[in-house]
Amino acid sequence: MRDVTLDPMDTNASAEPAPSPAPAANLPMRYRIRHITTCTYTAEIQHAQHTLHLNPRALPRQTFTKNEITIEPRAARLVEHTDYFGNPITYLALETPHKKVLVQVDFEVEVTPAPSIALDQTPAWETIRDTIKAPYDNLAKDSNLFAFASTMIPPLPGLAEYAQVSFTPGRPIAGAAFDLISRIHREFTFDPVATTIATPLADVLANKHGVCQDFAHLAIGCLRGLGLAARYVSGYLRTIPPAGKPRLIGADASHAWLSVWCGGDLWLDLDPTNGTLGSTDMVTLAWGRDYDDVSPMRGVLIGGGDQTLKVAVDVEPLPLS
Repeated sequence: MRDVTLDPMDTNASAEPAPSPAPAANLPMRYRIRHITTCTYTAEIQHAQHTLHLNPRALPRQTFTKNEITIEPRAARLVEHTDYFGNPITYLALETPHKKVLVQVDFEVEVTPAPSIALDQTPAWETIRDTIKAPYDNLAKDSNLFAFASTMIPPLPGLAEYAQVSFTPGRPIAGAAFDLISRIHREFTFDPVATTIATPLADVLANKHGVCQDFAHLAIGCLRGLGLAARYVSGYLRTIPPAGKPRLIGADASHAWLSVWCGGDLWLDLDPTNGTLGSTDMVTLAWGRDYDDVSPMRGVLIGGGDQTLKVAVDVEPLPLS
């Protein structure tokens, strides 16, 4: 019996330049999204159980319709529920022997803009840190879970040191957090061959190379190192091809960013890979303490041998209804 993560982030990355992120959208956006995962094995799988974080999370600014899931071979059992963090999750069991499994998720989603905030008018970061520490403080009860070390984001002395450059005394938390992710964007190199799902965060910090998952983990670790709360967010990012090039179907990839708690009910989305704030270019699937909580597809297999994974993601903008 093997426990495997079948669908890591950035599986479409290659030596070719990725499509550039579209300019941050300021208007409502509607998308048709298709995510296809195909895994082939060198030996037959006798039995498999999988959990999927591939359905979009219902949010005040995000609504979805026409949600469909296709499984090949046909699932003997398929159950949908929510996990500890409130994310939709699908459990499926495959009892037909197979050497290939295909999971396809299709849905349409509409995303509306978040209210604009002045980054320099949020509370001082020390105030937020002290609120998180305060026992039984109702304002901090939903953030406490995201203020501590987790499986893939251990406490590292270098993280707080790196963050401190941005978090000077009395600086507003939103402005300081945006400065942090802007520095990561400038000082770290996106490199799809530099890391894997198993690369320790300490190596990312030392080598300054990685992918969106690494940079989200890095920023979260920096914030938690200062006693702040930040959660890992998985989803999709609308992309556009280079000028003069057609949009390629299936060229998009899963994406990851983070949200930092700024007090009250304000969680600010930040994308260190691109150095941007959250926008309607981003579609949220799930959030947790780190990638391990929200991996797109995870399985327990009997049999199988070696595996080959192929992922295709398409994020297609649609006219607003």
